[in-house]
Amino acid sequence: MESETGLGPHILQAIIEKSNLSQRVFDNTYAVMTKLKEILHELASELDEELEERLDERVKIEYKDRGKYEAHFTFGENLLIFSMQTDIFRFEPGDGIWKNEYVAAEPDRGACGIINVWNFLKDSFEYKRLGDEGYLVARVFVNREMRFMVEGKGQKGFGRGVFGNHIVDKAGLTAVIEAAIDYALSFDLLVPPYESQKVVTAEQFNTKMENSKMQTGKRLGYEFTTDDVK
Repeated sequence: MESETGLGPHILQAIIEKSNLSQRVFDNTYAVMTKLKEILHELASELDEELEERLDERVKIEYKDRGKYEAHFTFGENLLIFSMQTDIFRFEPGDGIWKNEYVAAEPDRGACGIINVWNFLKDSFEYKRLGDEGYLVARVFVNREMRFMVEGKGQKGFGRGVFGNHIVDKAGLTAVIEAAIDYALSFDLLVPPYESQKVVTAEQFNTKMENSKMQTGKRLGYEFTTDDVK
């Protein structure tokens, strides 16, 4: 039997189920983003106090709230950007997540919000070097049941195989942040090949705009692939 709109009941039911699911996942992901901000703010204050006598006063450890869906955490030359995507995602049919018993039992558990963690050089933003590159070092996935998993460099114990085992809590999110910081500290800026830098125009030198040969980024001159994120 069709509704007053002329749509079949299966379509109406699909609208209800998918919309409610997406909204719940969004709300959970936003709650996790809010919790990450609280932990980052607290961590910045604690580190600033703990390292006050041992760290050069010119070195910054600070937290900045950049709106509802973004936060910046600066330590030394590094900048971590935590950025929540507002869309909800499902994994591709061939993804290993479907071998997870928790997801296989109820496929809607595989609908997730995503919070990306990017690593940039602090100077890239401070000096508006628009061509500089940053790298995705972690992705946090959150589902309707407030369960989360993480993929990224240095992130252990929170992957696809154990998805469903971890409900969001402060200890788990702190572990994610610590792993991202640790990796960023070991992911150095490397000297670019001489041949790529030996010629530069006056415009490139003065503006350092996008596509400039003076572009800077970690591992410059080296390929960064998904193999670097495990």
